[in-house]
Amino acid sequence: MPVSFNNIPASGLYTPLFFAEMDNSQANTSTGSDNRRLLIGQVNDDSTSEVGKLQICGSVTEAKSIGGTGSMLGTMYQAMRKTDPAGEIWIVPVKLATGSAAAGAVAFDGTATAAGVLNLYIGGKRLQVTVPKGMLAADLASAVETAIAGAIDIPVTAEATEKSVALTTRWKGETGNDIRIEINRKGTAGGERTPAGIAVTITAMADGAGQPDVADILAAVGDEPFEFICSPWSDESSLDDFREWMNDVSGRWAWSSMLYGHVYTARRGELGTLVSEGKARNDQHVTVHGFETGVGNPAYEVAAAWVGMTAVFISAGPARPTQTGALIGIDPAPSGQRFLFTERNSLLSYGTATAYYGGGYYRIERAVTTYQENAFGQPDNSYLDSETMHQSAYIIRYLRTRVTSQYPRHSVADDGTAFGPGVAIVTPSMARAEMVSAYYELEEAGIVENADMFAKYLIVERDANDPNRFNSLFPPDYVNQLRVFAMLNQFRLQYAAEAPAAA
Repeated sequence: MPVSFNNIPASGLYTPLFFAEMDNSQANTSTGSDNRRLLIGQVNDDSTSEVGKLQICGSVTEAKSIGGTGSMLGTMYQAMRKTDPAGEIWIVPVKLATGSAAAGAVAFDGTATAAGVLNLYIGGKRLQVTVPKGMLAADLASAVETAIAGAIDIPVTAEATEKSVALTTRWKGETGNDIRIEINRKGTAGGERTPAGIAVTITAMADGAGQPDVADILAAVGDEPFEFICSPWSDESSLDDFREWMNDVSGRWAWSSMLYGHVYTARRGELGTLVSEGKARNDQHVTVHGFETGVGNPAYEVAAAWVGMTAVFISAGPARPTQTGALIGIDPAPSGQRFLFTERNSLLSYGTATAYYGGGYYRIERAVTTYQENAFGQPDNSYLDSETMHQSAYIIRYLRTRVTSQYPRHSVADDGTAFGPGVAIVTPSMARAEMVSAYYELEEAGIVENADMFAKYLIVERDANDPNRFNSLFPPDYVNQLRVFAMLNQFRLQYAAEAPAAA
């Protein structure tokens, strides 16, 4: 029986005695998945760290060191780690060369007639300032300036002038406009109230201008594979750049790349605005979470928490839904200011992912993509959920690993060719059997279903024009996610007694 060796020569070997070579083609048990995370975020304008370069980041401390005090990058990394404490995270630090930083203000008036605590929220982060009885407004402004200067996670700088504190984001760009400035966010039920005698006036953050050239940023990623990609920008231009980067023809989902992955971002807005923005997109490789204006945290932090939770769930089970995932650290809109069921349903129908508040946490409800129509403008739900994209990538990677391990250096022959069992040759029927075997393994893992029907419709054949090539029609049936459990409660006030059986 002939045996195909890769390295030991078939002839001309005269030196005795025993020689062995290694063959790992039957030992690879890898699923072929690559679930690395990519986080893109801005550093502070005064940061001296190298920007525009892809690098691994192992800790919150390192991310904050790179981004600077209160930086977007540091905040995003910390938010991701709260939901994903163990995943491998890579970052691309970004700094805008042009643009302007967002600005806002907090003004005070009066004199404190009783001691208290000022609870100032900046981007969802609480800053507490002690207010003794008799404190003047100008002194309170100075105390707030000092508190902000000493804080480590506040995304703005402060400058007190008389009774007002001017706030400026630590980086340029439109993202700074989304940083909310609030007083007593938890309300009296949370023990927060403005000290008696003090009046507070807030000027919202605004006038931040400038967006990065996302295409240039993505060039730094190269051909490195990432399954979960977090973007702090959800504007049309940035999403267009991500769409081109991810596309099925020449992008990361193309046959020639097979890098895959999925992009997640978030935006704040009223229902009508979010619906309009959702209708304008149609890309299966991007998920945009639309959330209420009352959510305390900025959009870039919400997006990072979403990616962290999604990465944990998908890595644990690529065919399971991500619904109920808790976005730890994200402060939901106050009760009465949250989207209603009908509103969230509308958002989902227009390609906008939703979340809800339950069990003490802000949670993922459904991570739909922006894909809504086919090439003819007709409704198409084939790429409705982001889980479908992760499931597809998992299956393809699994098969790629299987084929490249089993047949790394094989010859090709037609079915019926009489060769020994040890010869490195593969025929269409052998390759087909391997595909069926792999599919049964995927079914056992809960990724696909209906293996018998799959085997019926699977095609593996030798190319008619290229004898060195196999062509395959691979028709998997994905397992689906439980989204709706409908029940008719057909109640009775009393079950009728059954008639006694005849004697």
